[in-house]
Amino acid sequence: MTTQTRAAEEGMGARLYWAAADCWTIVLRGLTHYVRQPSNLAWQLGFPIVSVLLFGYVFGSAMSVPGGGDYREFLMPGMFGMTMAMGFMNTAYVVVYDSARGVTDRFRSMPMSPSAVVTGRGVGDLIGASLDLVVLGLTALAVGWRSSGGVLDTLAAFGLLLLLRFALIWIGVLLGLLVPNEEAAGSLFAVALPFSMISSAFVAPSLMPDWLGAVARWNPVSSTVTASRELFGNPAAVGDTWVEQHALLMSVAWPIVITAVFLPLAVRRYQRLSR
Repeated sequence: MTTQTRAAEEGMGARLYWAAADCWTIVLRGLTHYVRQPSNLAWQLGFPIVSVLLFGYVFGSAMSVPGGGDYREFLMPGMFGMTMAMGFMNTAYVVVYDSARGVTDRFRSMPMSPSAVVTGRGVGDLIGASLDLVVLGLTALAVGWRSSGGVLDTLAAFGLLLLLRFALIWIGVLLGLLVPNEEAAGSLFAVALPFSMISSAFVAPSLMPDWLGAVARWNPVSSTVTASRELFGNPAAVGDTWVEQHALLMSVAWPIVITAVFLPLAVRRYQRLSR
């Protein structure tokens, strides 16, 4: 029975059930890959740890925070944000990997929800991102970082970081469905790196040239990083522009806009493959 026939014969409740069940099947498939290929997980977790040590200890002594404050306290929320921002590159690579080996075509031939492959990829990546944050947070505690905000504020800060990652997942899925092969997916690093670096993750925008500072201020990563610094009680170096003064608002608004634009595009692109 085709997906269209099943959807026509069943009610809305059953369709939602099958969409959720098929999505969870895709999530379990992704988690199984983590267990069977631990080297990929080690690399995914190792990169943030090395980055913390590199920026915190190699470059940290030469950096200053506008308004004062310890640079490592300023850095760690930026590292959290950079890790979440660059994760969409891994999403795109996995999507291309499945497409190149015919896995995506096999999914499309099955009587499953048309959105399950996309949403399952998103939920699975969000679980992986949560693991990244746990490991990175423990590393930060080991090098002396502390959150002076309350428990709720600290959890809210991590929630904003995951919200940004969730929104960027759909960009990764869409790019993965658009690029032709794994080599092209690897070149997405040239997009991910400036996106995360030209922000307030490592340096306050006020210390950048005017034109570059303007780009950094309006980068969604900057809003999330600045809002998380405020919630953590870390030095935030907030400027006097509107977007910096309303970082908490923008840290929610940006992911909503990104998701509203790219999630439907990713689902539509998947549904139109091979047509």
